[in-house]
Amino acid sequence: MSPVTWVPGVGAGHPYGVHNLPYGAVSYAGAPRLVVRIGDQALDLAAACARLAPDLAPLVSEPVLNPLLAAPARTWRRLRAAVRSWLTDDSLRPVVEPLLRPIGQTHLPFAVGDYVDFYASEHHASAIGRIFRPNSPPLPENWKHLPIGYHGRSGTVVVSGTPVARPHGQRRVGDAVEVGPSLRLDIEAEVGFVLGAATRLGEPVALADAAEHVFGVCLVNDWSARDLQAWEYVPLGPFLGKSFATSVSPWVVPLDALDSARTPPPARDVPLASYLDDTALPPWGLDIALEIELNGTVVSHPPFPAMYWTAAQMLAHLTVNGASIRPGDLFASGTVSGPEPDQAGSLMELSRAGRSPIELPGGLTRSFLEDGDEVVIRGRVPAAPGRPELALGEVTGVVVASPPRGPERIQT
Repeated sequence: MSPVTWVPGVGAGHPYGVHNLPYGAVSYAGAPRLVVRIGDQALDLAAACARLAPDLAPLVSEPVLNPLLAAPARTWRRLRAAVRSWLTDDSLRPVVEPLLRPIGQTHLPFAVGDYVDFYASEHHASAIGRIFRPNSPPLPENWKHLPIGYHGRSGTVVVSGTPVARPHGQRRVGDAVEVGPSLRLDIEAEVGFVLGAATRLGEPVALADAAEHVFGVCLVNDWSARDLQAWEYVPLGPFLGKSFATSVSPWVVPLDALDSARTPPPARDVPLASYLDDTALPPWGLDIALEIELNGTVVSHPPFPAMYWTAAQMLAHLTVNGASIRPGDLFASGTVSGPEPDQAGSLMELSRAGRSPIELPGGLTRSFLEDGDEVVIRGRVPAAPGRPELALGEVTGVVVASPPRGPERIQT
């Protein structure tokens, strides 16, 4: 069990106890500062380091984590150990307690470098395959041989709470192509991984070295315009249907906080290339439970342990061609879905592409998102014997109407 903190109101089982300590960026006096969350308060990192670990202070003096991410993983662990000691050593309470502040406005806690989105859930990939390719096998031929992914747009990664404007683009309608606002706006509940400790071009990251580069975990909602996606994705894959917005939670949970949440991934039924073969390594599956809330009603509980590909395998595949990583790079798991109907991570699956609308209170239904809808995705590591619950926070977003533009119809 974790040591006990002296911070009032934070018992041993608190989901934001000293076993967690996620990083974030919070406004104080009108300017964002890096913090570590403990309970419902935040520790001013720069001020604490200036007093207790001055050699670490330059790594946390900016309002983003990138200078810390650029340091080696041993430095990440040293800072985390120091923060834990500051929050549990009663003799340091007079120094540290004045540096605890309420959690105010949150900001994106890292400057995003490259963004890669994967497609790592067999349940999601199969369900979407049956919808988009009804006359073909649900999974592409390569799906169980490699983690499929695509490079997204880092400039539209936004912090939780940022409104999401309905995107415009092309869609196929019968025998014509229309240009206008998406009519099938969707969500994707995902888990994201923040990278650090840069590599050189031509230097792949081996499975066994993943923990030296994965700094921490956040929640992701990779908003999707399904009608735009269906028309544009052949032959090159996602583009305008995905690039308009990706929301991330404001808290980055250190990878080390998830050590007790490691779990074996599902059994693989296709032999893996050696750079992806993890059978002799510690497991990289994670016991994370997600929850999707639409307009105040919980509609799904996607289970992350069901993901076919692990974060270590995704990173190994991302870099096997020699692609380098930079501090602040982000990759996401792709939609998290389980085998049961109430475990899907997208509205496309939950509503069966609109054939079975989701029922909400008051006789309302949804197949896809309407303007004014609010989506909240939460994540946690459930409590287990010897392991308290650990919160990953939440990522929220409200759909807003985009500026009016006249629809256009092109006959084909």
